[in-house]
Formats: sequence, C-alpha cells, structure tokens
Amino acid sequence: MKIFKPFCLFILLLFVSNITAQEFKLGKVSIAELQEKVHPKDTAADAAILYKKGSSRIEYSQNDGFMTVTEVETRIKIYTKEGYNWANHNVWYANNSNLSEKLSFSDAVTYNLVGGKIEKTKLKSEGIFDEVVDKYRGQKKITMPNVKEGSVVEFKYSIRSPSRMIREWDFQTSIPVNYSEFVTYVPEYYTYNPRQKGYIFPKVTIVKNSKTILLNSKERYSTGGFGGGATRTEFSQDKIDYKETQTTYVGENFPAMKEESFVNNIDNYTSSIQHELSMVQFPNEPMKLFSADWNSVAKTIYDYDTFGPELNKTGYFENDLKVILAGKDTPEEKIIAILNHAKSSVKWNGYYGYDCDNGVKKAYKEKSGNVGDINLMLTAMLRYSGLNANPVLVSTRSNGISLFPNRTAFNYVIAAVETPNGTVLLDATDKFSIPNILPLRALNWQGRLIRKDGTSEEIDLMPSKLSGDNVFITYSINAEGKVTGKTRRQYTDYNALITRGNISGLKEEEYLEKLENRNNKIEISEYSRTNEKDILLPIVETYSFTGNNLCDVIGGKLYINPMLFYTNEKNPFKQEVREYPVDFGFPFADKYNITIEIPEGFSVETLPTPAILAMEDNLGTFKFNIAANGNILQLSVSHQINDAIVGTDKYEMLKEYYKAMIAKETEKIVLKRI
Repeated sequence: MKIFKPFCLFILLLFVSNITAQEFKLGKVSIAELQEKVHPKDTAADAAILYKKGSSRIEYSQNDGFMTVTEVETRIKIYTKEGYNWANHNVWYANNSNLSEKLSFSDAVTYNLVGGKIEKTKLKSEGIFDEVVDKYRGQKKITMPNVKEGSVVEFKYSIRSPSRMIREWDFQTSIPVNYSEFVTYVPEYYTYNPRQKGYIFPKVTIVKNSKTILLNSKERYSTGGFGGGATRTEFSQDKIDYKETQTTYVGENFPAMKEESFVNNIDNYTSSIQHELSMVQFPNEPMKLFSADWNSVAKTIYDYDTFGPELNKTGYFENDLKVILAGKDTPEEKIIAILNHAKSSVKWNGYYGYDCDNGVKKAYKEKSGNVGDINLMLTAMLRYSGLNANPVLVSTRSNGISLFPNRTAFNYVIAAVETPNGTVLLDATDKFSIPNILPLRALNWQGRLIRKDGTSEEIDLMPSKLSGDNVFITYSINAEGKVTGKTRRQYTDYNALITRGNISGLKEEEYLEKLENRNNKIEISEYSRTNEKDILLPIVETYSFTGNNLCDVIGGKLYINPMLFYTNEKNPFKQEVREYPVDFGFPFADKYNITIEIPEGFSVETLPTPAILAMEDNLGTFKFNIAANGNILQLSVSHQINDAIVGTDKYEMLKEYYKAMIAKETEKIVLKRI
C-alpha cells in the first residue's frame, strides 16, 4: 500500500534574515487591545494569542553545571464566552527519580476595560493548582480571575531543568497567533538539529555571542605546620571563554489550525520547531553522539537496561509456555497461543512506554504492566518458541508521527514475527487484538523494527487488507409508512475490533438504547450476537426492528431512503482546499444487500437509477444497483476505500466521489397508490 507523507514536513534550513523583533512587554496592555471586538483576520475566532515570547537558555551554574532555563510569556485576547478556556493554562514538568524540574508561574494578570479605564486583576495563589499527571510528570495549572468577553490575560512561567532538552515550540494553535517568538541560547559544546514541521515557517536569524564562565574556588592552608598555628583561606577564580549561538525564530500572523475530518493528529501539521541534541563535546574530552540517524536511535534504545536485557529473560515463563505450546507445530498456531497467553497473563495498566516499567518478570508475577512490560515479554515468548520475533518501536497517534531521528519520537512498542508468509504484527495490550489487527492507537504510519544485533529497519504499520462491514436487510413498508424488518450485520478485522470495543463493558439494554437512538429512533427486538468472544471470527449481530420515522407520507405517496438508517447523508469533506492528508485508519469495504417489500395497493413511481463511481489509481469504488420485481425491490450497494491514507493531491477527487455517492444514497424511492 502506498503511504502518502506530507511533502511539506521539511527539515528547517537555517538562514540569516534581517528581523527586528517587536517590543512586547508584560503589563503594557493597551486600550486598543481591550476595545477590539473581533480578530481582524479571523472574525470567527473566540480568542487570539496577541503575542507569545519564549526562550531556552543553556546556562552554567557553579553548583549544578549546565542547566536549561526556559521562560515563556504570553498575552491572549478573549473575544467570546467560548474563548474563556484560553484564560486557563497548564504546563507539565518532569518529576521523577531520574529528572526533577522546577516550574513556576508569575505576572499573571487579567485586564478589562471598565468606564474607559484599564482594570487589573492579579492571579492569587488559589488560582494555581499543582497536579500529578503520571509517575513521571506533574503539571501546574492556572485559572485566570475576572475573565469576561473582551478581557486580555497575560502570564509568565519559567522552567529550570538539569537536562539539556529544549522543548518543542508551537507557532500555531487552534486560534490565530499574531506574534510568536522563540530564542535559543546554545553554548558551543552542544550541537542540536533544529527541525521544522508544518506548512508555514518562521523567519530565522542567528547571532554568535561571546560568553564567560567564572569558576570560583577556595583552599585552606595551615601556617604552623603539623596541625599547629593558624589557618589561611585563599580564594581563586578561573575564567573560561566560549561562544554561544543565539537563534531567533519569529512568526507573525499565523492562522488558526482548523480541524478537518479524518485527521489522525492535527499536531503533525502544526507549525513548530523541534531541537534534538545530536552531539556534545567539551574541551579535552571525547565527542558524544546522540540520535544521528534512526539506526543509532534504535541501538541506543535497545541497549537500555529496561529494553534489550529484558528480552533475554525467560525463566519466569518457561514452564507455563511449555504447556501452552504442547502440540503446536506451525508458526500460526504458536503465534495465536502465545498472544492469547500474554494477554491473559498480564493486563495493561494504561501506561505507555517502549521500555519496561516494572520489568517483565515482575509484571508477569503481578499480572500488570505497561506497554513495554507486556509487549517485550510477548517478544521474548515468541523468540523462546523458535520464532523470528523482534520488537517494533512505535509512535502512537496521540504522540504524532515520528518524523526525525530522536529517542523521544517513540512512546510505544509492539512485536513482529517474520514468517515465510510475511511479517505478523502483534500487540498484547488490547484484549480484542489479533495477528495483524493492532489497536487503533498504534496505526501511525511507520514503526522501527530492532533486531538482536541492534540493526533496525522501517516497517509499515498501516493495514492493507480491507476490513468488512456486511449488512443484510429485509424490510416491508405498510400504507401508513411504518417500516418493519430484520437486519444481520457482520464485522471483520478492524471493524470487528472497534465493535467489540464499543460493546465491551456495556449492558445489552444500554447498548440497544444507543443503537435505537442512532438509527432514527427505531425499536429493536429479538437481538442476538455471535462470535463476541471468539475474536478470530467476524462478530455478527442480528435483530428485528420497527420504525415510524423512516418513511415520509406526503400527498398519499410514500417517500423512503432505500438504505434507511445506513444512508450516508453528509459529506465529511467540505473544505475547498485540504491542508492535511485524509487518514481513514484502515482500508474498508462496506456492502449492503437490501430487500424491500412495498405495500399492497402501491406501485413504484420513482426509482433511483443504478450508478458506478470509480476513483483513479484504484483508490475506491462505489456501486449502487436497484431492481424491481413485482412488489419486491432488490438493492445492492458497495462502498470501498483501498488506501488507509489519502494524500492532499487526491483530495478534490475524494471530495467529488463522496459528493456523488451521498447524492445517490439520498435519492428516495417514491411509491404511489395504484
């Protein structure tokens, strides 16, 4: 299957340009800013970032060595009540045994125009909250006071970190950004790869600064010798000169990011700058390389104590696995048996991570673990059985696409088994997953397979097999327009995974109530479900239904959409120009076989005509065929999309395809009295 990568996601080439940074200062809110009723370039905006200035400075501390100090100040205009949430802000910070950062807010003020004068309301301590996000991170949140339509809020925060990580800086968000500036100050000892993603780019300027580190020391001497006499303290100071690179990124009048249908993660297309540490070299010390390419990233991760060595531990499961594998000879039999055993042995605790948290042995004993614990254990079991199994590093949909080589690009891991019939992808964290049917969170373009020797290769995560949704309906219409019928619906592969997930944990009464409301308030009876637990088989549901809202009676005639509640009525693709690839998640084939009995005393006045739509490059097809035989109408409909991801170059074709498909599906059958 062909994967379309956004052609606009480029590595940023730094260039020098003449940029004069605008003067923005906290506390200098103007009457004009407070009087503004709508954003001048986006009148629909609920809020706007008037300016956002940030800096990350790697500076030397006598006590702590080089630290990263990040400071950010922001001013936001609130236009409507819907924009009030922009008066709240939260920032995460690392808080664990390996890394502890200090975060503080300051200068947080809400401004309003009252009687022609500017009124200031300062944030008090009760408006600041400190929360635990997970075992690795905390976050501080502020809720600004006295916010109204027309308010301007501003605040500042700083983060002191012992790491040399420069946080990603977004120039765009879901509201317009008038001015955004980010400055990095990097000593010559550190080399970063700055990488830009998005569709519009900031301007960049680079300046070299001369810097000095002063190292103070003191020594104490005895003046009497052999412990006698007075002591003397001498102070000295060493001076180290070095060069610092100051890089300034400035973006002005960046538009709001607009949500569009079928976007996996809009952050993938947001204008931002990332900095990945690639090299460290201090005077008279050897060079340290980081994340030069994907192979070095993979090898670095594989060598972690919580990754590669965990794959070599087998003693804790060997006895159990010998029983599980008894009589299993083929790779397919072994894979299914081991996957089921892993899923039943250790439950996912909800934490991501490509490496182990508790460790595979402890997770197996306590029957709980993170993604790394479970899927590295799964990989070890597969290897123990004689299969060629390896871990695959993944970035989940919520984490974004892993575009550039760095260790933080991934946050997940799955297992892959190379067989004579192809590579099989496995994930034991989801109870409904089966071979090559991963949880949707893991379907994010490409992963990175790592072999035992530390070498790696890119592997396609996106499914190529069509997931089916096959519907069989038989229904009749009476003279008053009441519809009575039966339906049988069969879901395969990813459609089955999703359906099982939707059903799981719901009482049947609750599920049926939602199903009835979703399908034009029908009444469902005789509901049954098969293969719900046998996840290797398609899940099938059948039920009888009646509906009083499925047919219109006008002037003695009956008007009905032949596909009833399965009719696609709205085109999800409305934008004139599509900025982001269309991500369906997986290719699919929807098929409908419908038999309609018309009431006695009626005949067909109007019947939709058959139609076939086909997109170029075998992207997809739609077929609609209907025929009458006495009082029976037979309808066959199929809608098939063959690629999980559709590039923007094919958006217009896809949009017109959906438009024509929906126009056909919404054509009504008209029945008249004889």
